Parts: sequence; C-alpha cells; structure tokens
Amino acid sequence: MEIGEVQMQFAELIWENEPVGSGELVRLCAEKLGWKKSTTYTVLKKLCDKGLFKNDDGVVTSLISKEEFYTRKSEQFVEETFGGSLPAFLAAFTSRQKLSSKEISEIKKIIDNAKD
Repeated sequence: MEIGEVQMQFAELIWENEPVGSGELVRLCAEKLGWKKSTTYTVLKKLCDKGLFKNDDGVVTSLISKEEFYTRKSEQFVEETFGGSLPAFLAAFTSRQKLSSKEISEIKKIIDNAKD
C-alpha cells in the first residue's frame, strides 16, 4: 500500500486519536497540519478508498493497525528491493553500519521465535 508523506502524517494522526469523530479530526488537522476542512475530507476519502480507514457515521477508525501497515510496507520493501531475501537486506544494512551487541541479541531472539 503506497501512501505519500502527507497522507502518512494524516494516518499517524488518526492512529494516535482513534476512534476520532470527523469534526475532531478536522480540528486536529487544522491545528497540526494547517489543513482546511475540505483537505481533511479529501485525504480521508482517499485513504478510506485504499482500505486503510473507515468513516462510519462520522467516526473514523482504522481497518489496518499502524503495526500491520508498517509490517506490510517492510515486507514490500524487502520484496521489491532484495527479491524477498531477508539475508540480502541484512547484508546490505550491515555493510555500512555495524550492529550493536544488543541488536544482535534481539535479532537472534526474533530468529529463534520464528523457527518452526
């Protein structure tokens, strides 16, 4: 699911405040993003059409959690950039930046938990 930077800021605002009334969302967008009411509703409709959020009777909630959204984006990035190879991604990531002992330990725990 592709969304731009501005839509991402909007999505973060919803996730932080959901369930949020559409009137409250308009107020939050004016305050935090400098948006007009029409802009808020236009972007909301686009993200609802993409299946990220829903607006039922003026109450906006997510259809996909923030964690699920970022999981999907991460999977898509690894698939498109590294042919789906997590080892290739890690090799590229660590070629310029060394992992700390704590990071290595956390990755080992993730791998151990992922084993069948």
